[in-house]
Parts: sequence; structure tokens; C-alpha cells
Amino acid sequence: MVIMILKYVKPLEEIDKLLVAHQEFLDGYFKQKKFICAGRQNPRVGGVILTNVGSVDEAKAIAHEDPFAVNKVAEYDFIEFVPGKYDERFACFLN
Repeated sequence: MVIMILKYVKPLEEIDKLLVAHQEFLDGYFKQKKFICAGRQNPRVGGVILTNVGSVDEAKAIAHEDPFAVNKVAEYDFIEFVPGKYDERFACFLN
């Protein structure tokens, strides 16, 4: 699993112009079962995507398709981890 952490580097007005395209990007990866959940940070300085991908390299390749990346309004950090302890309801997301 990889956590993708987005940090906005442009004003929210520029982010908002790309929200529909960003949401369509997210929807595509939810349909592929690559994304588990996604949302804004609070305060609204970026976002977080919990992914069900095999590696950081795969997550980076996916991130390059995001309209936020294409238009350089957000930067990304990636954290790969292996869940060792989890609520049993989460088991369906584990490979």
C-alpha cells in the first residue's frame, strides 16, 4: 500500500478550476480498485489518497496522470507501508 500526500503549491482558485478533472481521475482509479479512499486535508492545504498499489513506482506513475500534477498545482509525497495490524473490516483491501 502507498499513501499519496498532495501539497497544494498554487492558490485554491487554481486548484478549484481543476477539481472536476481531478475527481474524474480519482474515479477512474477507484473503478480499477487502485484507490481505497481520498480526501482533502484539513486545513485545505492538500489531499491524501490511500492506494492499493504494489509499489511507490506504480503510485508515482499514477500521480503523473493527475490533472493536479499535469498542471503543476500540487506536489506529491509517497509513503509505502505494509499494514501489520488492522480492523478486520479492512482486510478486503489487503493483497
